[in-house]
Amino acid sequence: MHFDEFTGTVQHRLELPGTGETLRAIRATLSTLGQRLPAGNAEDLAASLPMEIKWYLTGAVHEHGQRFDWQEFVARVSEIEGTDPPDAAYHARVIVDLVHTVVPESDFRQLRDSLPESDGDENWGNLFEIVDAGGWSEHEGS
Repeated sequence: MHFDEFTGTVQHRLELPGTGETLRAIRATLSTLGQRLPAGNAEDLAASLPMEIKWYLTGAVHEHGQRFDWQEFVARVSEIEGTDPPDAAYHARVIVDLVHTVVPESDFRQLRDSLPESDGDENWGNLFEIVDAGGWSEHEGS
């Protein structure tokens, strides 16, 4: 998948008005995810993404392997993206679902295995709700 196709797909699915908002959503999600993942896992996940997109998981991240929970993830994405937390969480789910369709299953499994299944009431499984529901095509319009 090329950069334009990736960003166009995200823009369409999130119904964002322009490329700037779309790139901000992608950057917010992937750079924050890159902060949470060990550097090697981020590199593996990024390898199949368009060059301009994979940079958000790797080059844009100054410290990989940070320990924070789902709620902190959403707060960070929300702050970077400039949206409220419920929108930021939804945007992250849609972007992760698209990443799931682009990267090898082994790399996506490594992503899931890097994130704990429960952190109190909120858990990282929330990030995979669309993937677990069968992906965008079945989730579209909800």
